[in-house]
Amino acid sequence: MSEIRELCLKHTCLNDKDIEIIENIARTIQLIADSAGGDVFIDCPTTHKDAAIVVAEAKPTNKASLYKQKVVGKLAIRENEPAVIRAIDIGMPGRDIKGITQEHIKVKQSVEPIRNSDNKTIGILIIEKDVTENLNNDRKMEILAEANEELTTQIEKKYYKESDITYYINEAILIFDESGILKFKNPGADLLYSKLGYKEDIIGMNFSNLSLDKIYFKDILSNNCIDVYELEVGEMCLQVKYIVQSNKALNLVVLIRDITDMKQKEKELILKSVVIKEIHHRVKNNLQTIASLLRLQSRRIKNEEFLNAMNESINRVLSIAATHEILAKQGIDEVNIKEVINKIKSSIVSFEKNDDVNLKISITGDDFTVSSDKATSTALVVNELLQNSIKHAFKDRKEGEITISIEQGNSYSTISIIDNGVGFDTDKVSTNSLGLMIVRSLVKDKLNGNLNIYSNSQGTKVVFDFKI
Repeated sequence: MSEIRELCLKHTCLNDKDIEIIENIARTIQLIADSAGGDVFIDCPTTHKDAAIVVAEAKPTNKASLYKQKVVGKLAIRENEPAVIRAIDIGMPGRDIKGITQEHIKVKQSVEPIRNSDNKTIGILIIEKDVTENLNNDRKMEILAEANEELTTQIEKKYYKESDITYYINEAILIFDESGILKFKNPGADLLYSKLGYKEDIIGMNFSNLSLDKIYFKDILSNNCIDVYELEVGEMCLQVKYIVQSNKALNLVVLIRDITDMKQKEKELILKSVVIKEIHHRVKNNLQTIASLLRLQSRRIKNEEFLNAMNESINRVLSIAATHEILAKQGIDEVNIKEVINKIKSSIVSFEKNDDVNLKISITGDDFTVSSDKATSTALVVNELLQNSIKHAFKDRKEGEITISIEQGNSYSTISIIDNGVGFDTDKVSTNSLGLMIVRSLVKDKLNGNLNIYSNSQGTKVVFDFKI
């Protein structure tokens, strides 16, 4: 097994075909090193977003290498070699970007992505030269650099001052001229690119060396509009906005915002939502299991009074389960009041159905959301009142109607259970009734509301309200 294959299998996620491509290119890098007169390497992406592994190297034979020791098997990290990791991130080449070697020497790196048949970046071809090389040999380049610096200074003085707001906002601001050369950057840009490992002043750099996504300068200008992208660079999540301007001196404005914290909070909220949904799902299942056990137990009961009490308890358990069933679907701490009441109605009708009475139950009024705590209490109250109406309101009658009316208020909302049954004397209602005790307790203590009962020979209306 070759050293390249061994390193790739150990540190990367490359498959056999990808490794074979790397091995084939590695056979040519000595020729590249001699032709370019610099050290040449192949780095491959690791499972860590901010690091690559050196899998091959070649030192020039016609001049001294910048390295004293072998670096194959060592890591290249974003902090020291931003050009390499950037090329892995976005698959774009870079030219003459400063970096620091594993031996702590400053170098200039030119990088070119190596792609597989799926156009995926599987490695980076790197040529490194001494950062001071040609620094004093080309006077024309020096004069051009000085002129560019002077132009940049004049633009900054004319359009931006340190009192300008751009110096105090957190977003990175980059402004390029019509040739794609960076003419202005604010402190936010300095901070961002220093985090990305850039070692030198980025003013005067070409757009291609600073771009953080797979897009070319000419393509942005041709769109002639505002484009916004989100992308991941290492452990950071960034929002990039391109604004094309007609001014040739300041042709393209790039705004970059670090939204890592916001995205992390979004992920945490999603995770919490999933956990909450799972908890409610388990609670619902447990309550339904309890109801099933109580049903089994009720089949052994011969005493009619005990059997009725057991059935009422089963309905109470199922009314609570209905709320948790909705919460399990939504994953948030608010539920739709009509949906809860509709589930209570369906459960009670199937459980308490009297074939001798043609019963119609309707739900009318407003639709709004309430907290899970209020929903559970409301479900229990509606369950007791509806159950009581079905059992007692239509004695010796062939048909009946029950309406559940919901009215949303500014401070208090109201729910009414209205039937057209036989009615009863409200003065003779037993205060020892368990159902009524549950209803009064829930309305007063849990819902902070009031309960009122109206009844005559035309039917019964029970109204309770609760604080929103």
